[in-house]
Amino acid sequence: MAEITAAMVKELREKTGAGMMDCKKALTEADGNMERAMEVLRERGLASAAKKAGRVAAEGLVESYIHGGGRIGVLVEVNCETDFVAKNDDFRTFVKDIAMHIAAANPLYVRREEVPAEVVQKEREILRAQTLNEGRPENIVDKIVDGRIDKFFKENCLMEQMFVKDPDKSIETLLKEKIATIGENISIRRFARFVVGEGIEKQESNFVEEVMAQVRQ
Repeated sequence: MAEITAAMVKELREKTGAGMMDCKKALTEADGNMERAMEVLRERGLASAAKKAGRVAAEGLVESYIHGGGRIGVLVEVNCETDFVAKNDDFRTFVKDIAMHIAAANPLYVRREEVPAEVVQKEREILRAQTLNEGRPENIVDKIVDGRIDKFFKENCLMEQMFVKDPDKSIETLLKEKIATIGENISIRRFARFVVGEGIEKQESNFVEEVMAQVRQ
């Protein structure tokens, strides 16, 4: 099997606009053949989806998802280009799936670019201290931390999480596939996730003491 180099992935990405991982997978499937890899991306609609990504998506839908008998609730806004698509059952099902995924996977941000710099810096400091405490050599600590920061993004950013209904594909891949199927640019804009009692300091009480207090009254 041909070696898939970073330069090959970069070239395919520049030619198609598809994501890095999609390009790498296509090249692997095509055994390094650039033309065949481009065909693979076109067959999957990923190349055309990337071209649509620059178009304005100002219509869309706000969808809700309630889980656990009302203990977890999600609101998510997903945009598309036209009101016609916003009313499409396929689009509505996609938005519902995204809301359900958010309820289950608990992302903190939509994409890594939205993570505040101070959050990333604090996480990097913690991970660096952990890595040093593990006894790793000083000269490779930063490289290890970079890998762990990347894992942090994948765990906490919606677009990089693996879809709960299909763990073989990320939310970003799912989105690109839906763009290719529907034929319009689609953008996951924002979400809010609510958990009953979250953030409230719960008072611990002793049941026996409560009963005795009532008896004394």
